[in-house]
Amino acid sequence: MGDDEQPLAVKVGTVVLTVAAGWVAQKLVGLAWEKATGSVAPTNVDDDELSIVQAVTFAAVSGGVAVLAKRLARQGAVRAGARFRA
Repeated sequence: MGDDEQPLAVKVGTVVLTVAAGWVAQKLVGLAWEKATGSVAPTNVDDDELSIVQAVTFAAVSGGVAVLAKRLARQGAVRAGARFRA
């Protein structure tokens, strides 16, 4: 199903679930970062006190979790939309 074929409810649901999943994912990454490194998760990867390895690692983990959260949110919205249409 392409984006042009999705009902408005699925599109809106995807946005809402993506925002919620992103917020939860951000909190989980922050907690995991603190547990693993003993320091607060960086808020700015351009900070000079943050090593390049830490910056790249944080960016990779954050990006991966964001993609996963977005995909799961979209799948959930599509499933919910199918249930409501049935």
